[in-house]
Amino acid sequence: MRLAAFTDYGLRILMRLADAPERRFSTAELATQFRVSQHHLTKVVQDLARGGFITTQRGSGGGISLARDSDTIRLGEVVRYLERRFALVECFQTDGGECVLEPRCRLKARLASAREAFFKDLDRSTIADCTWRDGAAA
Repeated sequence: MRLAAFTDYGLRILMRLADAPERRFSTAELATQFRVSQHHLTKVVQDLARGGFITTQRGSGGGISLARDSDTIRLGEVVRYLERRFALVECFQTDGGECVLEPRCRLKARLASAREAFFKDLDRSTIADCTWRDGAAA
């Protein structure tokens, strides 16, 4: 399964915040570190905030930080949330797409099963599990 770049950036943001939970990061700082557009990263940050994964604070001393401890944020939870707009295949779209095979197609059920297995495996790990701490892998 291929994740959207949007989701990839969301996971990177969470991992970077978990790496230094004592501080707040600006979107500009993260965009520079990740070598991506600040405009694009701002959209990801806004979505992560709406999802309750991060908090944002404007002004002096403001920035982005985790809303919860990194060991309580499951990878599957994040990926499910960020990938909600991206259909694995056309028939997974909320409108059903344009599939003419729909009445007899058994592929959709197989792909849905594989997708759920993927999420279930991601649910076994947290953001903390993917973050370096004290110079060693967590």
